[in-house]
Amino acid sequence: MNNALEVAGLKKSFGGVAAVKGVDFSVAAGEAVALIGPNGAGKTTTFNLINGQITPDAGRVNLHGADITGVAPEQLFRLGVARTFQITATFASMTVRENVQMALLSYERRAHSAVVLAARECVVNASRLLIAIGLEEQAQRAASELAYGDLKRLELAMALANNPRLLLMDEPTAGMAPAERNLLMQLAVKTCRDRNVALLFTEHDMDVVFGFADRVIVMNRGRIIAQGSPNEVRANEEVRAVYLGGASHA
Repeated sequence: MNNALEVAGLKKSFGGVAAVKGVDFSVAAGEAVALIGPNGAGKTTTFNLINGQITPDAGRVNLHGADITGVAPEQLFRLGVARTFQITATFASMTVRENVQMALLSYERRAHSAVVLAARECVVNASRLLIAIGLEEQAQRAASELAYGDLKRLELAMALANNPRLLLMDEPTAGMAPAERNLLMQLAVKTCRDRNVALLFTEHDMDVVFGFADRVIVMNRGRIIAQGSPNEVRANEEVRAVYLGGASHA
């Protein structure tokens, strides 16, 4: 498989406390991979290292063979790395379409005049993204009026504005009802497969993890303790002991 993301020997310490201790994994183009583990396992730090929020003490991050270690998030956005966050980041007073246009303008380096331009530019591309994620009928509504599930879909559309090669989703279904979680993840996974985008996501809901991930990577205390198919990880005794609590999650 063609690996879009390759992480090798990634390490990071804070004040002498090792948060990430030599992490190695890859994500193929079009593949959905879940990064899970108990609180304090190092998932968020790993995400932030990949996305350039923080710089690793050692190791490297490659995107389609190019070294992107320590590259700033805004530069990574233009290189094809997109990220959604646990708390949605949208412009509440703008319409749904204007939010997507803002993301498109940012990618095209015209955000300095975005407030003016958003009203008249990128309409076609914004509409295409909204159609793809099922929000075209709500294009003229203010983002503040959207239901939470629709707000999450809007955030996904904004993340897709840079035609990403890698999409990072941090707790994408947090705060959502079970039915909404499934709809969002179905949309995200299908969109990434259709566009050949590598998808890496963190998630606490094991139904989401085992229902939508092609592979699962489990971290504990800064190290990867298991990785493989959902069935392989679910059957792993160490994973069951430190994270799943012996539950089958069938």
